[in-house]
Amino acid sequence: MKKLPIGIQTFPKMIKEDCLYVDKTRQIADLIQAGDYLFLSRPRRFGKSLLVSTLSEIFAGNQALFQGLYIYDKIEWLPYPVIVIDFNNISYHTDEVFSVSLLSFLDDVAASYDVVLSKT
Repeated sequence: MKKLPIGIQTFPKMIKEDCLYVDKTRQIADLIQAGDYLFLSRPRRFGKSLLVSTLSEIFAGNQALFQGLYIYDKIEWLPYPVIVIDFNNISYHTDEVFSVSLLSFLDDVAASYDVVLSKT
């Protein structure tokens, strides 16, 4: 019997640790193929982080993680740059602190993709 993924919020960890995963990749494939802008709002503990992690792995082209799941042979597995902003890791105590923290994060992301940002 597979173990429950208690406390696990990332798709790769859930798959690598052979945890129970309810395959919702059919719905994810539908979202991807819709090609529109989406705003997903759900209450706390409703799987938003897992969904973002799953999308991140799909757009990174990590097809091997999805073996045995619906989406495995349904999409083109091309890698795309993915930027995930986790606001739990950005300080927001004041507007100024939030601005500095967010800009610092974006600078780090740009550097990881070898993008030089102008300071205007």
